Amino acid sequence: MQNPHGLRAAAVTTTAVLLSALLAGCGGDDRDAGTPVTAVRGGTGANLAAQKLDWKDCPAPSEAEGGGTAPSPLPGGARWQCATLQAPLDWDKPHGETIGIALIRAKATGPGERVGSLIFNFGGPGGSGITSLPAFASDYEPLRARFDLVSFDPRGVGRSAPVKCLSDAELDRYFQQDATPDDAAETSTYLKNTETFNKACEKNSARILPHVRTTDVARDMDLMRQVLGDDKLYYFGISYGTELGGVYAHLFPRNVGRAVFDGVVDPTKDPKQSALGQAKGFQQALDNFANDCAAHPDECPIGTSAQDVKDRIARFLKDLDSKPIPGVPSRKLTQTAATNGIAQSLYSEDFWPYLTEGLEQAYDGDGRILMLLSDAMNGRDEDGRYSNVIPANGAVNCSDDKPRYTVADVERSLPEFRAASPVFGDFLAWGMLSCTAWPVPGAADRPDVSAPGSAPILVVGNTGDPATPYEGAKNMARALGKGVGVELTYRGQGHGAYDSGNRCVQSTVNTYLLDGKVPKDGTVCT
Repeated sequence: MQNPHGLRAAAVTTTAVLLSALLAGCGGDDRDAGTPVTAVRGGTGANLAAQKLDWKDCPAPSEAEGGGTAPSPLPGGARWQCATLQAPLDWDKPHGETIGIALIRAKATGPGERVGSLIFNFGGPGGSGITSLPAFASDYEPLRARFDLVSFDPRGVGRSAPVKCLSDAELDRYFQQDATPDDAAETSTYLKNTETFNKACEKNSARILPHVRTTDVARDMDLMRQVLGDDKLYYFGISYGTELGGVYAHLFPRNVGRAVFDGVVDPTKDPKQSALGQAKGFQQALDNFANDCAAHPDECPIGTSAQDVKDRIARFLKDLDSKPIPGVPSRKLTQTAATNGIAQSLYSEDFWPYLTEGLEQAYDGDGRILMLLSDAMNGRDEDGRYSNVIPANGAVNCSDDKPRYTVADVERSLPEFRAASPVFGDFLAWGMLSCTAWPVPGAADRPDVSAPGSAPILVVGNTGDPATPYEGAKNMARALGKGVGVELTYRGQGHGAYDSGNRCVQSTVNTYLLDGKVPKDGTVCT
């Protein structure tokens, strides 16, 4: 989904963690500003590949990572370990300045021979792997038998030279804006707000902004592979992590060992096509929610039929455009925040009860739950502190994506977006302007993921995925190349498949990663 600055739903697996923290009231004060850009004199690519990591007990997450407490011990009492990998700031100048890439790991437990390190990217761009891996670790515990589980904050994220833009107070004001302007005056304000955000990023993060492209992160991962001591990369990418994995496979096809892509970004679509696909995906998810709601009226008393549920949501959002309601003090639940919150709740079927309760309360004039859902999407905690998920997301997307859309482009596209989704269409169409005033040029219309010579890569698509629509998995498998992309389909709901808990998906993925057994292309799990 996109917020006023264009945050893509393909990007945000970690919002589940943020939402959990918000609704549980968790927090922590042991934070820092992240790892700064540092200079290492005489550093060379060869020296960096030979560096030794100094693993220590993990501290509490930094503010840029979203805050909280240090990760709890693993089953059996083992503690999470963290270290910092030095990588070139500019991969075109490998002998120059370096930045620190923050890593986290849980060592393999056995039984069975250790395969290597399994590196995770949970999505974004902008999501912190340092916080996500411990949050989802129980799902991946079977893989720890033969792998060290490893994740990281990609460059520009969390502790890894984080991109910084507006202050917390400025972000609060920024997210109160109308992200679906209706006239020339509102459009002018929207453009000015976007320009202010982008200029703040340039002012506060000029050194790192040119160096956060997905190709840069892929090169960091290959350095990581070498430093961790693996001849091949073992990888688990989710959401945006699938695009990162595809780019890695394109750049280093001979270095791919076993890789899983789950919740797959479609590499064949340009930014407009991706946004339109998300409009359709989120509308489908909302339709599924409404159908389920109508089938369980005692548990979901917000409409007499599926169409009534959707009609009431549409009327409610229209009313909010001119009459916001109280949200989280002292902020109002605006049309933009409510749309963002509804989208957040569609990432997982587990979130549907929050949406039901949030709408029920909002119809009575209390927007708190929908505001909390929107805050989770935007990386805001209950104390008003923001992670850097939004700045990092914008920095990577705008550095990767070459198109720079205009107001005229949006206005021409609105009918198509509205046809795709009467609820989310305008929101996603206007989000196309988020990179228009970005200070760094974009790299390409689409990522190149062709990977001839790579080992087989397991591509997992979910038929009910709102954020990365199902067709993306098939397109990714084809784009990787014949004999490389192997497709696994899950007929389910929500963003991604493995973390749904489906036994067929988990068994198929685990067997492939642990034993190297590649499933038959086209396997279906229900």
